[in-house]
Amino acid sequence: MGILAAQADERVKDVKVDPDALEVDLMDGRSIRVPLAWYPRLFEASEAERSHWELCGGGYGIHWPDIDEHLSTEGLLRGAPAPRKTA
Repeated sequence: MGILAAQADERVKDVKVDPDALEVDLMDGRSIRVPLAWYPRLFEASEAERSHWELCGGGYGIHWPDIDEHLSTEGLLRGAPAPRKTA
């Protein structure tokens, strides 16, 4: 007996950023929502900077050119916040 499962497609379909969270919709229908505080560059960015994103890495990554931030769907799915700066 086999199990039929939809093929996972972890490429980015859409990105939404609100004052509290980053939400990434994937091509396979899943959505990832994480606290914006996990990504200090995005957290500190203006609304205009947050809304100016582009796909990178064949659709498996997101780049915010105005703040030089890059995130991958792999890291988001793992629940990996940005590394903390050490003083």
